[in-house]
Amino acid sequence: MKGLNLLCCCVASLLLLGTAEEVEDASEPTKRDRSHLESTLKLNEDKPADDFSGVLQRLRKIYHSSIKPLEQSYRYNELRQHEITAYPGRTLGSSATDGEITSKPMVLFLGPWSVGKSSMINYLLGLDDTPYQLYTGAEPTTSEFTVIMHGPKLKTIEGIVMAADSARSFSPLEKFGQNFLEKLIGIEVPHKLLERVTFVDTPGIIENRKQQERGYPFNDVCQWFIDRADLIFVVFDPTKLDVGLELEMLFRQLKGRESQIRIILNKADSLATQELMRVYGALFWSLAPLINVTEPPRVYVSSFWPQEYHPDTHKDLFLKEEISLLEDLNQVIENRMENKIAFIRQHAIRVRIHALLVDRYLQTYKDKMTFFSDGELVFRDIVEDPDKFFIFKSILAKTNVSKFDLPNREAYKDFFGINPITSFKLLSQQCSYMGGCFLEKIEKAITRELPDLLGSIGLGKKPNILSCDITGCGETPKNRYRKP
Repeated sequence: MKGLNLLCCCVASLLLLGTAEEVEDASEPTKRDRSHLESTLKLNEDKPADDFSGVLQRLRKIYHSSIKPLEQSYRYNELRQHEITAYPGRTLGSSATDGEITSKPMVLFLGPWSVGKSSMINYLLGLDDTPYQLYTGAEPTTSEFTVIMHGPKLKTIEGIVMAADSARSFSPLEKFGQNFLEKLIGIEVPHKLLERVTFVDTPGIIENRKQQERGYPFNDVCQWFIDRADLIFVVFDPTKLDVGLELEMLFRQLKGRESQIRIILNKADSLATQELMRVYGALFWSLAPLINVTEPPRVYVSSFWPQEYHPDTHKDLFLKEEISLLEDLNQVIENRMENKIAFIRQHAIRVRIHALLVDRYLQTYKDKMTFFSDGELVFRDIVEDPDKFFIFKSILAKTNVSKFDLPNREAYKDFFGINPITSFKLLSQQCSYMGGCFLEKIEKAITRELPDLLGSIGLGKKPNILSCDITGCGETPKNRYRKP
């Protein structure tokens, strides 16, 4: 009898032990295979990243010698406050630094709070359950603008340090004040993907909070990052589809950047098929008034985190959507140099148009001035009604300028309000015997130098050290008198 009791106790102990192990296993969700992520983003390749140092040196040389002089002479940076109305889309900072020209592609994450932005970054970089992972939770967790970039070891950089370092591309952020710099943080992570791209995680949009309570100009800071982003992920989840004033303002700032926007409906595996269809339709219904374009941005439906998809959901669909997004991201990385050169050329075109307009305003002012004229009244008449003096039409008639590239006329009222017309010189006077003419140099850059540089990448002919020596693209000169 005692033996039987002992046997029953042993069996019961084994059953309890097995049950405890099952409970322990159930508490740890299984993680998905990451092989598709590593293969699509080419993280498992041993070959080094393409070396575009020669191209970047030539690009810096072209910018500093052919574009920047005209940009500074006609104070193009003073027009940037009107870039949303004048020039929708990406622009360089005022007198762009080398760090901004040579920076890696930037991927910006926007959206309401707790929709999975930080979790998505953790998943893409494989940071879950590591000391590097970003903090996530059901409550609003990200209150800072977090820049995740590559570094030899894990390191946190304060916003004050990032703004003070001119070698980085974030020094212009200092203009938003010290309160903002306390909400800016950089994290360096030794990850292969970050060698080719930089991620920016933003504070979640909370519609019931007044904008001024943040303590810094939130929308202005978002605009700065939007202007420099190569890809913009706007993330939603099934529980946060409502559109308030802050989100509406954000989409207004995204106007003109539709080609860079990707809408992500995250946490899709938490819904049954019928519910997912309704939520997908509700998302389009909410965003339709905000994205008034013929071709809407691409919408990705999946769950971007490492855990296995919930059972009885469309796993194959979610996986295909995820791979499509990864291919989208990889395409931006692969085309980073082409995009950068095209962006600099676009900037040069805008600087040239601005210089031509200021020159035309100045020439008209000189023609209308007489010995008895009041200069202030004469110029006020020109600024108030430039069409009466054919300012913009004359630019279209005499130069190869598209009417769609002309800036807003209203922008020049404020521009000349802080920049007197008499402080500028005519383009014909911006010439020197040794340096040539500013206008000719920027036109040469637009029509020849930048397209040739772009073509050299397309043909796989990356400029080497020799070609840099010939063209003077910034290589350190060799000491001819040093013995070998």
